[in-house]
Amino acid sequence: MSSFEESIKPFFWVDHEKSVSVCLSVGDYKNEIFETRSDDGFEGSGYDWGSLAAVFLSEKMPELEGIVKFDPEGSMFCAYSSDSEALKQFILAFKLACEDDAQIQDLFSRAELD
Repeated sequence: MSSFEESIKPFFWVDHEKSVSVCLSVGDYKNEIFETRSDDGFEGSGYDWGSLAAVFLSEKMPELEGIVKFDPEGSMFCAYSSDSEALKQFILAFKLACEDDAQIQDLFSRAELD
């Protein structure tokens, strides 16, 4: 496994024929983020992760809006792009943000239920 793949865990990278994705099986990572707003209906689903990632993208990496897209499901968060370098930039920065409790809570305070 490459150091890039190690550095984004528990997110995982998937190569497709003409695009790339980065995904997360929800439920085991950073549940405490979503518990802070469980009264608002957040459960930590793939859709909730998508809402959080959208706030992160618009505020921290607006140059990648429209290049990095989201396709979450109930049990999985998924971001994808036809530009693998852009998606790598996004997931490395998003993972760092997820590891910074103060920053991720601040971003999540502006997330909206999907």
